[in-house]
Amino acid sequence: MAKYKCKVCGYVYDTEVGDEKKNIAPGTPWEEISDAFKCPMCGAPKKMFKLIE
Repeated sequence: MAKYKCKVCGYVYDTEVGDEKKNIAPGTPWEEISDAFKCPMCGAPKKMFKLIE
């Protein structure tokens, strides 16, 4: 599964885990998350995340 890291604060969204605080179920692909998504740690927009290996 893919992981995406916030370029502002370093928060990592793991598609395998999801994000309980944002009501994103485990297994939800990044592409299915709304463009209105904001980092739960710093509030940065979705476009500020990058795919990490």
